[in-house]
Amino acid sequence: MSRLTHSETHTLHRVGWLRAAILGANDGIVSTASLLVGVAAAGSGKPEILVAGLAGLMAGAMSMAAGEYVSVSSQTDAERADTARERAEIEEHPEDEQKELEDIYAARGLDRHLARLVAEQLTAHDALGAHLRDELGISESLTARPVQAALVSALTFASGAALPLLVALVSPLASALPMIGGATVVALALLGAVGAAAGGAGRWRGAARVTFWGVLAMAATAAVGALFGVMV
Repeated sequence: MSRLTHSETHTLHRVGWLRAAILGANDGIVSTASLLVGVAAAGSGKPEILVAGLAGLMAGAMSMAAGEYVSVSSQTDAERADTARERAEIEEHPEDEQKELEDIYAARGLDRHLARLVAEQLTAHDALGAHLRDELGISESLTARPVQAALVSALTFASGAALPLLVALVSPLASALPMIGGATVVALALLGAVGAAAGGAGRWRGAARVTFWGVLAMAATAAVGALFGVMV
């Protein structure tokens, strides 16, 4: 008699790099396109538009990398502090810590006897790992990785920013605004759909929410540029 098997594909392990990648690419497209649109709407020439876009790409990529590194490093510091604190508590009060695990499993639906057995066996196998996972919610798939987040954010920001910058480079000055805007809307829709699919969510919803905020940002900067007519 054959045994039926099935495979399960989960996306939680992608959370760390996926969040940084989507955030970086989205910010690169939106901020650079908005900057280009704002400068173009102010009546600037093509050299000024391109210089502003290139400066925005470089500054944004470095800012994203630094921001992600600092932010995720703070999370890493908190995880390390909690790990050290939990290790000390296990060494000083092993029975209380085991009882704590037992209460956690009982609260999740196990009867008290089974909860006690599970707590005893997991404590014997890896007490610290059990507490980090079940008490604090710290697991390998969700562990903060500052360098990874910084590199992914910088690279994806630059990749996203390169698209509107390239459109601005090849488009005539007279049609720069609509061409940058149109290319940005298409890119944001694709990015939202791809990000949603990678995270296991609906593509249309992901595309709609990313596109909405991008269009709003471009409209705001275009209005500012047109209103003040600032020459860059």
